[in-house]
Amino acid sequence: MRAGVVVAAQPGVEELAVQAEELGLHSFWVNDTPMVHGDPFVALSLCAKATSRIRLGIGVTSPALRSAPATASGLASLNALAPGRIICGVGTGNTARRTLAMRPTTAARLENFTRALQDLCAGRSTEYREGDRVRDIRFLHAGAHVNTADPIEFVVAALLGPKAAAVAGRRGTGLISFGLLDPTAWHALHDTRRHAAQGTPHAPDTHTDSRADSYVVTSLHLLDEDEDPHSDAARDATGHLVLSLLSFAADTAADTPSLAEQLGPEERDAVHRLLDRRGTTATAPDRHTKLYPNYLGRITPQDRDLVLPSLMNTLALVGTRDDLLTRITTLEQAGIDELLIQPVIDPPTEMAVLAKLLT
Repeated sequence: MRAGVVVAAQPGVEELAVQAEELGLHSFWVNDTPMVHGDPFVALSLCAKATSRIRLGIGVTSPALRSAPATASGLASLNALAPGRIICGVGTGNTARRTLAMRPTTAARLENFTRALQDLCAGRSTEYREGDRVRDIRFLHAGAHVNTADPIEFVVAALLGPKAAAVAGRRGTGLISFGLLDPTAWHALHDTRRHAAQGTPHAPDTHTDSRADSYVVTSLHLLDEDEDPHSDAARDATGHLVLSLLSFAADTAADTPSLAEQLGPEERDAVHRLLDRRGTTATAPDRHTKLYPNYLGRITPQDRDLVLPSLMNTLALVGTRDDLLTRITTLEQAGIDELLIQPVIDPPTEMAVLAKLLT
């Protein structure tokens, strides 16, 4: 299985990209969460100039955050700096929208956005709509300004629902998911994508890149000899994923209760404790300002008790070398092409562990 890394966009990110390339990692991604992290296009521009081989990804952007023309311009500009090395993840904008106290967009809008990006980034014209006004648009001056000749890889963000996977099938893209380590769930996503693709005539002719790889974002903690799998070090290495899930469950408990209802009693109690600890409620209109600061950042020691073993095992990879390789092999058999880790404790060291394990 290939290996890659996802980090927050911030100054100095290009130094991590250089280290990732030197370690032999396949891809280097940054998040697109505008009110939490820095800008991914700025960050990847620095990475593009500092590297020569590693693929560079945005994981993920959304039509609820950016217009298709502006996004395509950013992608094609990156493609001019790093020809053929750009990956664009697209999604409904779940967390990025929630940090703004807004709902994510629809699957239909996501599909139209993906289609427009594929067309524009391949130098084709596409239909662009604002309200009732519809026009065909395309890059008016490519050449030295943007690169529409080299392919850009697109992947659609999907979790458990079939709608996003169906979009990936119809658009001929890959899939990316966050913390989804259940092989059965991945088989279902791949089946949905395959069935949707079979119902789309001449689909490959419309796509920017024929790649349809699957990526999973997680965290990785290699246990020391005789280390407790739920030690403070293990909780610190995986806590950002667990807290992100608990924050999302707390934020959506009132208007989208399905996630909270899927959690067990211990996990639901952790959601309530998180709300109390942050000084907010599931219905407070400003709860996003209390729940999402430091999103996907290193947790505090005071929050270690919220990092439940059940959620660590669900969202992250913790174990001995043999344990990790067994789980990774199972994921590979389920159709995962690349394992992406999101390191927060010591990114260079965590990337080196990943590289030694998989490359």
